[in-house]
Amino acid sequence: MATATLIEFRNEPYADFSQPANRRAMEEALRQVRSEFGREYRLRIGSEYISTGDRLESVNPSNPSEIVGVHHRADAVLAARAVEAAWQYFPEWSRVPAAARIGMTFEAARILRRRKLEFDAWLVYEAGKTWPEAEADVSEAIDFCEYYAREMERLAAPQPVVQLPGEHGEMIYIPLGVGVVIPPWNFPLAILAGMTVASLVAGNTVVLKPSSETPTIGAKFAEVLLEAGFPERAFTLLTGSGAAVGDVLVGHTKTRFISFTGSRDVGLRINELAARTQPGQIWIKRVVAEMGGKDAIVVDGDADLDKAVDGVLASAFGYQGQKCSACSRAIVDAKVYDAFLEKLAVKTRNIKVGPSDDPANYLGPVISRSARNAIQAYIEVGRKEGRVVVGGQPVAGDGYFIPPTIIANVDSRARIFQEEIFGPVLAVTKARDFEHALELANDSEYGLTGAVFSNDPEHLRQATERFHVGNLYLNRKCTGAMVGAHPFGGFNMSGTDSKAGGPDYLLLFLQAKSIAQRG
Repeated sequence: MATATLIEFRNEPYADFSQPANRRAMEEALRQVRSEFGREYRLRIGSEYISTGDRLESVNPSNPSEIVGVHHRADAVLAARAVEAAWQYFPEWSRVPAAARIGMTFEAARILRRRKLEFDAWLVYEAGKTWPEAEADVSEAIDFCEYYAREMERLAAPQPVVQLPGEHGEMIYIPLGVGVVIPPWNFPLAILAGMTVASLVAGNTVVLKPSSETPTIGAKFAEVLLEAGFPERAFTLLTGSGAAVGDVLVGHTKTRFISFTGSRDVGLRINELAARTQPGQIWIKRVVAEMGGKDAIVVDGDADLDKAVDGVLASAFGYQGQKCSACSRAIVDAKVYDAFLEKLAVKTRNIKVGPSDDPANYLGPVISRSARNAIQAYIEVGRKEGRVVVGGQPVAGDGYFIPPTIIANVDSRARIFQEEIFGPVLAVTKARDFEHALELANDSEYGLTGAVFSNDPEHLRQATERFHVGNLYLNRKCTGAMVGAHPFGGFNMSGTDSKAGGPDYLLLFLQAKSIAQRG
């Protein structure tokens, strides 16, 4: 296992589905996964598998009549029991040598790599991801395992400190305790895996509550962890609604930290609840939160418009705009506004929308009926706040489909300029000049990602200094952060700027202990 750590980290390559062999393999994976539709999954606390009878059915958003998985929901009593069980096992798990935990994490990466197309297929069916989006999600999950295993190897050794005469000093990192991991549905493998393995490899025990939209993918990843050697008692898979179990998990006296990715409102609720000290609580709970964005791409007056159009289109409509990093605001210099809008509209009209298991479709469904209704409501608001250039009408069929929609001439005070929509809806706003464009880009309570297309070095320098986002991209799209290369996390209401996939991320799941010895 140590040999693997000597190899420098490299991002997992994506499968090329234009190759006939890869295409056939993916088609076979889809058939295999479809044969498992409707399977029932029980809760697990430690080694005990539990059937509650309160069933949650996850569906295929491309065809909601298809049940992907049936899951037993936990209640508040079981949630509290899961935290207690994790607390009881923490002393034993925390003493497992870091090398062993690291080895399990590398093994999880190997298993994911072996089962890659299978997980691609689960993402296609349960999360509505197209083939390339699913492939990117699974590849990122592998990357998180590989990267955090290497990071833990670095942090497991005593850290150098100044040595005083007659004294030997060192600093070591130790785990925190019980962590509650609450991942989102939009990256139901990558983010779930990253948050979970970061917690486990650092020596914490975990209560993992997958999204109710994508619980089957969570159950499948739990299989990976067990096969990789993580003990049953090290983590609990607790399916259930946030309303039923969320407050119990976050507020429990023995919960030490919460790792959350999701909406601003839920993240703020978690932060507020975690800050309340419970009777018997002897620590300040740590919250690691990523809470969304309202991301902007600035198109300068001298930008290469074709590259800018491609970057905006991919950022706005990849995975149906259901990424916290998605471009939902295009801010364009008045000199090129009309030309940019025309080019973007032409390309957007050619986007094909349909079931995500058909590789001919660029856009699949949004995640749920409620999401579709909420997005459609924002489009109706947008009709009053701007001019619908492309899209805007529901797509026929049983799936939760919404066409890519462009709304032009949007003022900065408009709701669709300020509020996170989380769907394939792009607001386009005219800027007087580059200075004005930066002002508009920063006119948001969020600060996650942003991009600038410009050929002016001075403008790019100004953006680097003044565009207030955690992840800034110059002359490229604002989505697609790569583990190791683009540590990911934002400012303001986008969260705690936790920089997932970066060199300081594991420190959020550890605490430093200074030791000095004389004689």
